[in-house]
Amino acid sequence: MSKLFPRCQVLPLADHQVAICVDGTERLRWHSGPNYPRPFFYPLNGPSGISLTRMGHPGASNHDHHRSVWFAHAKLLGIDFWSDNTLARIRQKHWLVYEDGDERAVLATQLGWEDGHDPAELLEQTVIAIVRPLEGGETLLELQSIFIPKAESLEVEQSNFGFLAVRVAKSISEHFGDGHLTNSEGLVGEKDENGQPNIFGKAARWMDYSGSIKDGVTEGITYFDHPANPRYPTKWHVRQDGWMGASFCMDGPFVLTRKQPLRLRYLLHAHGGAIDADRANSIAAQFASWPQYDVIRSSKPHQQFELAEAPAS
Repeated sequence: MSKLFPRCQVLPLADHQVAICVDGTERLRWHSGPNYPRPFFYPLNGPSGISLTRMGHPGASNHDHHRSVWFAHAKLLGIDFWSDNTLARIRQKHWLVYEDGDERAVLATQLGWEDGHDPAELLEQTVIAIVRPLEGGETLLELQSIFIPKAESLEVEQSNFGFLAVRVAKSISEHFGDGHLTNSEGLVGEKDENGQPNIFGKAARWMDYSGSIKDGVTEGITYFDHPANPRYPTKWHVRQDGWMGASFCMDGPFVLTRKQPLRLRYLLHAHGGAIDADRANSIAAQFASWPQYDVIRSSKPHQQFELAEAPAS
């Protein structure tokens, strides 16, 4: 395509929203308005053009903090950044990079984690979202995050909740729809036939939730952990009601420092059909080879920031 009209485009919209479009069709949208306690992506559309995620729990109003795809954590210094019943907030301070291209689109933004009492931030998070289109209307959403504490160190406490969460569409869930949870180790379902934890709490390289998105059409989301992440392969918090999250602190706390920030990388594959384990493993291998990025000051005219490959650790 021409340089003026690349396939993948970042489209800023009113009300603190940004759409990512491929060939003129929206694949996902970022929401960072101050009317929400934390930013989120919605929708994340599958090949059919229908969102594979939803806003909130289908049967419980006390889960309205489940906003499609979002970053949060339940316990930072005892502060709840997870639920809506808290003064703590995650705010977008400003966007850093909008990048269009034929192979990918990039949205990079800087977030501040505030406890709601002290105007000073506890934590700064840089999010680099890289969208790559696949054939058949499928989408890869890579999410790279860098977490830097404002103090010399910060303890992220033990919790099942955090950092990246996904609430799937009602019809894809096991309980409200006809969906299935499947992990990289071949296990299926949150619980086994005796009602005991099956996938829940188990380590896996990836997790998938697939089910009907409309009559006769199956689609789903595969959620990949990255081999460079601490505690890889992660343990997973998953539920029959349509929820999955990489549980970074399930087994214990994690201390990050200014000298050693926490870097986390995850990948979401919005795919057609039921889970194909061989294909998921192939995508996992590709994901492992992709570069990690930093946001740096740009030397290009009329551009403030740009991406640069991060130095090898």
